[in-house]
Amino acid sequence: MTLELMPEALSTFANTTAQQFITPPNYKKSTTGQVCSRCIYDESTPSIVFDAQGVCNYCNLHDVMDAQYPTGAKGHEILMAQVAQMKERGKNNAFDCVIGVSGGCDSSYLVWQLKQWGLRPLAAHFDNTWNSPIATQNIYKVLNKLDVELFTIVADSREYNDICRAFMLSGVKDIEAPTDIALAATCYKAAEKYNIPYIINGHSFRTEGVSPHGWIYFDGQYVKSVHKQYGTMPLKTYPNLDLFNFIKWTAFSGIAQLRPLYHLDYDKEATKKFLAQEFGWEWYGGHHLENRFTAFYHSYFIPRRTSYDMRMLGFAACTRSGQMTRDEALAEMAKPPQCEADVIQLVKTRLGFSDEEFERVLDLPLVPYTEFKTYKPFFEKARPFFWLMYKLDRVPKSFYLKYCFPGSQGVNKPAG
Repeated sequence: MTLELMPEALSTFANTTAQQFITPPNYKKSTTGQVCSRCIYDESTPSIVFDAQGVCNYCNLHDVMDAQYPTGAKGHEILMAQVAQMKERGKNNAFDCVIGVSGGCDSSYLVWQLKQWGLRPLAAHFDNTWNSPIATQNIYKVLNKLDVELFTIVADSREYNDICRAFMLSGVKDIEAPTDIALAATCYKAAEKYNIPYIINGHSFRTEGVSPHGWIYFDGQYVKSVHKQYGTMPLKTYPNLDLFNFIKWTAFSGIAQLRPLYHLDYDKEATKKFLAQEFGWEWYGGHHLENRFTAFYHSYFIPRRTSYDMRMLGFAACTRSGQMTRDEALAEMAKPPQCEADVIQLVKTRLGFSDEEFERVLDLPLVPYTEFKTYKPFFEKARPFFWLMYKLDRVPKSFYLKYCFPGSQGVNKPAG
């Protein structure tokens, strides 16, 4: 197993010994007004509703999912049944599941866990050429020691830079959407190529939460629409996820999606220590910070462009699941987000922004995703179809709740 990297990607892998960190200008702590009595979401959170005890609807959604996806003995029973199904359906193939890897904590741990269960996973990685050196090394360390093969799609760096620049020029806040869509497409392409019936997703609502309605949106049509209006070059290497292929892979190819962490007693801090001891794996400083453009998005772009802070998702989730106290979470949120100065400079350089143009772009009026073409109207009209896909494990529950209901209905009326 080898990890192939395009030459143009290597320029992003230079380590620095001392870093200067920058807090986004005009950052204001997002905790305002009434705060949930259980987690740390406040009344600035979109679509939030508090019950008589002051507990928010997102905590109630967590409890619904906690009951639906049990851990402990019941969770183990469910997982072993899923493992048996994967082995049976994949017995005539070289692999029985695909797992997307980033060098992060969740996916690294899951690769190890899948091997412990006797499965034959194929790792899949979308390289947008913005990986941090630590993330790249983590991928090597884990996959090489576990003897897991890697399927990777590498975007042309100029092409992907053009996509990132287009999203920033458009005024939307979802500038990380192209990476999320491309990783999903990469996993589907790997599954199709090797006739693999399962895709393993590393999300855990107990440590990552479910993002509030309106915080994040992405689909393949959205990426195409933004780039068509603001991009300058054709997309030849970018693996977009168009509606035709999405329907084909979910409904007709029989590719199921499983989230094993939903049924595991998963302690993230303990997992970091285990990975470091077992593989020499290194922590990269924060959730989703293993990629430099993603780090810029979470630590600088979003807190500067909006009134919310993406760190709240993880801290609130860990509070709900008992992995940290509410006071600890509030104390962490009181610390302002910080981004490495070198990362900010890298964004300017690679996207061709002068200092003045960069500031002008970050001060553009926010444009909602609804100003561009998306698949959202279709997803809402096809809600019964996607309910069936959710029940068959072809799409995750979070997709059904967030994409198939208008407004906040999916958040406030979770599916059973």
